[in-house]
Amino acid sequence: LDDFTSEESDRRWWAVYIKARQEKSLARNLLGHKIPFYLPLVEKKQCICGRQASSYLPLFDGYLFLYGSDEERVDALTTNRISRVLPVRQQEELLTDLGYLRHLIESDVPLTIERRLTRGAHVRVKSGALRGIEGEIIRRENGSRLLISVNYMEQGVSIEIDDFMVELVRSNDPT
Repeated sequence: LDDFTSEESDRRWWAVYIKARQEKSLARNLLGHKIPFYLPLVEKKQCICGRQASSYLPLFDGYLFLYGSDEERVDALTTNRISRVLPVRQQEELLTDLGYLRHLIESDVPLTIERRLTRGAHVRVKSGALRGIEGEIIRRENGSRLLISVNYMEQGVSIEIDDFMVELVRSNDPT
């Protein structure tokens, strides 16, 4: 994501909806075509036949983020692994959200995938390894969770966080 700048170019972000279980295959195809993309992966550890095994799974089932021109988008479609290509209107917002997701994945904190997001208070982490990350607070039975979302897809990830670690950026309270 560090190489994707907002300089003037014919490239832009696309949310690519992929056929079932084709995320990594499409990523390999795009690497072969030298088309830039971002596929957030998280490690999943499991015990198989008494042996510890780990694999990397897509954070968002069925999605990959393509950074390309119209011509590169058409090249990606020729892989026959794509169901739909969705334009992203808020390019900078998506890049910021993806940067936050990357930071969370790299920080190796336990993530919980969240679907169909609900709105809450928008906060920023004040201290620690996640300092500066913004998201929304959602309440759960077991306490507070900071939700980092890709608003475009209405999906995201959450981490457990204490209230004292965040500061209010804005409230969505209508009063």
